[in-house]
Amino acid sequence: MSGSHGTFELLGQHGEHEQVVFCHNKDVGLKAIIAIHNTTLGPALGGTRMWNYRNEEEALVDVLRLSKGMTYKAAAAGLNLGGGKAVIIGDPKTMKTEGLFRAFGRFVNSLNGRYITAEDVGTTVREMEYVFMETSWVTGIPKAFGGSGDPSPYTAHGVLMGIKASAKEKLGADSLKGVRVAVQGLGNVGFHLVEYLATEGAEITVADIDMDKVKRVADRFNCRTVAPDQVIFADCDVLAPCALGAVINDQSIQKLNTKIVCGGANNQLAEARHGDMLRELGILYAPDYVTNAGGLMNVFVELEGYSPDRALDKTVQVYDNLMKVFAIAKRDGIGTHTAADRMAEERIATIGKLKQTHQGVSLRPFSTLKEMKNR
Repeated sequence: MSGSHGTFELLGQHGEHEQVVFCHNKDVGLKAIIAIHNTTLGPALGGTRMWNYRNEEEALVDVLRLSKGMTYKAAAAGLNLGGGKAVIIGDPKTMKTEGLFRAFGRFVNSLNGRYITAEDVGTTVREMEYVFMETSWVTGIPKAFGGSGDPSPYTAHGVLMGIKASAKEKLGADSLKGVRVAVQGLGNVGFHLVEYLATEGAEITVADIDMDKVKRVADRFNCRTVAPDQVIFADCDVLAPCALGAVINDQSIQKLNTKIVCGGANNQLAEARHGDMLRELGILYAPDYVTNAGGLMNVFVELEGYSPDRALDKTVQVYDNLMKVFAIAKRDGIGTHTAADRMAEERIATIGKLKQTHQGVSLRPFSTLKEMKNR
């Protein structure tokens, strides 16, 4: 970093965060940042990303943006959680050690439940097991320890519910039989989404940069295939981005040949104005952080004692949440991306006022269900 002045300037540019913690342990090579954006609704929950950032400033910007996004995702999902995120600076292919993640776990533990972590890009259930050795404030831990393991099937099920809600809004019915869906990206979420779509009777087109993966999925689920750089322009009813962000941009938006954009990828719009452009083009956009909240819902269930059935049932709420977003967009004459922000902000403001009103009552704002059960 260029110094404290530069740090505070970045903090001001990327949202009003309650707390940012810089974590360093030279013995194990740990350099990490934990950002807590907002805890009005509950403790901040968000995954730990390990990435080979070019410098500390790039890592700080990333964690500030991601943690703010988690505040909106949790609020829009109707969860009693705030927004937080952590990044570890380093190569996830060569620098993962037990010592590094246990040292990180100690920093998480020092926050006394204000921040709850989970796996994210560059980290897995295995690393969360190391974190769990030092703190109970971690989700996505192995099933053997009472956790949920891989959250991607639940994220994918939430995306399926989002596609059904979008079909109801745009096509007049939420049955996906015969609906043409183009899935970009066949990672864990994309694969499970294709599996769900096949069960629903959708006509599926898939693409991924890994051609072996494409062949396996296409053969198993009887999908059409297209080149990775052409899938977002496929003639379809639903485009489901499940890979990189910013796929809706100045270069792509005029070439889209879909009625709906609804997928599991984060930050699908390169800029907010692209949401307004989709609206002008008559393309329904299902805001990504509302659509892909199933994974967060899944780890939230861990806090009350994990049940896979209850987690799956909870992801069904994505359908209703998106219908609320669509209703707000029509009511206020705005894009769905703005409507989603408005829905989240209204909930945070309402609950925040309730907490202020009842300050004399014994309310612990950072209590979790896990704590309540132990009282």
